[in-house]
Amino acid sequence: MSPPNPVQPAPLSASLRQLLLLLVRRLAQRLSRPSFVAYLSLGLFALGMLSGYRWSERTGMAQLAAVASERLELYAATLEAEMARHAYLPSLIAIDTDVLAMLQAPEDPRLRQQAGLRLARINARAGAIMSYITDDQGQVLAVSQTGTKPVADASTRRQAMSFGDNPGHFFAANAANGSVDFFLVQPLHRGGRRVGLIVVKLNLGPLEATWVDLGLRSQAEKLMVVDENDVVIMSSVPGWKYHLLGQADSARRAELQATGRYAGGTLQPLGADTEPIPQLDASLVRLPITEPGQPRPGSWLLAQERAVVPLGLRLVTLSDPAEVWKQARYSAWGGGAFGAFVGMLALYLVSRQRALRQLFRAQNELQRAHGQLERLVDERTGELRNTNEELKRQIAQRLQAEDELMQAGKLAALGQLSAGISHEINQPLTALRALSRNSLQLLEHGRHASVAENLRAIDDMVERMGRITRQLKNFARKAEPTHGPVSLAAAVQAAQQLLEHRLQAEQVEFSAEIDGHLRVRCESYRLEQVLVNLAANALDAMRDATLKQLSISAAVEGERVWVRVTDSGCGLDDAQLARLFEPFFTTKPAGEGLGLGLVISSKIVHEFGGTLRGRRAEDGTGMTFEFDLALAQEDDPHV
Repeated sequence: MSPPNPVQPAPLSASLRQLLLLLVRRLAQRLSRPSFVAYLSLGLFALGMLSGYRWSERTGMAQLAAVASERLELYAATLEAEMARHAYLPSLIAIDTDVLAMLQAPEDPRLRQQAGLRLARINARAGAIMSYITDDQGQVLAVSQTGTKPVADASTRRQAMSFGDNPGHFFAANAANGSVDFFLVQPLHRGGRRVGLIVVKLNLGPLEATWVDLGLRSQAEKLMVVDENDVVIMSSVPGWKYHLLGQADSARRAELQATGRYAGGTLQPLGADTEPIPQLDASLVRLPITEPGQPRPGSWLLAQERAVVPLGLRLVTLSDPAEVWKQARYSAWGGGAFGAFVGMLALYLVSRQRALRQLFRAQNELQRAHGQLERLVDERTGELRNTNEELKRQIAQRLQAEDELMQAGKLAALGQLSAGISHEINQPLTALRALSRNSLQLLEHGRHASVAENLRAIDDMVERMGRITRQLKNFARKAEPTHGPVSLAAAVQAAQQLLEHRLQAEQVEFSAEIDGHLRVRCESYRLEQVLVNLAANALDAMRDATLKQLSISAAVEGERVWVRVTDSGCGLDDAQLARLFEPFFTTKPAGEGLGLGLVISSKIVHEFGGTLRGRRAEDGTGMTFEFDLALAQEDDPHV
């Protein structure tokens, strides 16, 4: 590591100091002029008025829009509820027995009269104006109102016939009372074809009258319902009805008039001017006067709209922002007064400063500042020199420390390698000693079959130690491990066999909940190594426990298999859990543990693509160590 270059102090620029001093003098001269301060005060007054007005207007408009939006949702819900209240009528009429009988013989006048009386009773209970049934050609078969002409309204019948085989709804003007009627249409089918239509007529006049009464209040919102043709069909201002909200030429207006849905309407454009307000999702609209007591001609209203999707309509509310602008004017005067106050305060401070400033004081201050600056430069230069020396000393110490750490790392690596070999060979050697002693006893009793079984187990132990030494040699060559499908139950059984003598000697209750067909992708002997390390640690932890239980279980979660080793030992506290996987950290007495078992096991699991972690058992006693392995697929070759 090469030391950084010492920092050199930059020389002071006398010309720069002179330029800064000149600028300060010029600014002081400008501020000392009363005319300049007067202009500044006037500018602050104007800025304060503008800022106060804009802030108050923006805040007031946001509050007005929020209130109007809540009321708009209420109006829309009321309109949708009014429509939905009668939506069941066509379906009810379609299953009525009198109606079904009339459809079987539509030429029978008695059946048609009975069906008409039935329609009248249904309308009386439901509150509908009229309902009638037509044949497939649009001829009226039965009508709910006595004395109603059989042909009824030709334009509405044409509109109803236009829906074909699909149910629908539409609005049409009522020329008799000036209100708007809502029509529900449902086709009648027999044998897979349409044989007629059911048409139910609803009156929205009472709801619109409520809106008109609400619109007469000075602070109330104005309401409009606009259909898919941009025509106002309902409004709290009667003079706005049957006008176009947008623009349309004479040909378009004639086309709309020909539909017959806007009888008596002029379909003239309202001539509204619009200014959008994107941040509020609203706009300012200016409409002409159309009724006495309505907004003044040329006044702006805050417009918000909501789509009534099931009906294909738009509900528009118009709120008067006059009070918002009134408060904004008050805020403008307040902001202007504050700006003027700031300007007058500046004038006072400048005048006082000009009276106190004297030429000789300025010269003395400049000389004093120059002397202080020179002393400051000397001090900073000395500090930089000391800093450079300190940096050089620290760099030398760091280089020496790096050499010492490198040597210590070499010694630690050598010690860890030796400890790892001792730790990995210790378990098989212990098992060999137990099996050999057991074989001698069996020979004395003449149990040769058991001796042969022990010898085979000893052979397996020797093979395991050979694999461990080959593993260390492969590690020295940095060879990549080979993974394949391994029977998890077989690995657990092998680990149990290695520790069988301890399980029996220490009277430990052992259980293994492993599916015999469960296979994972790893190396068998290294998996056994992890299981033996975890189980041996569990046995050490239960050495002084009254209840000694050790269990190994496995659970499949998606493409991973979680293996859990749980004991009923003494457990670990939070401080010990935090250092669980640190090299050479152990909770065992001195001489009984190296603190490398969990480190080695964690490294092996990590090479398998998993994670080893430890936690306290759910019942608060003992520990659970768990790690995840990849689930072997069905098409993987068997080992």
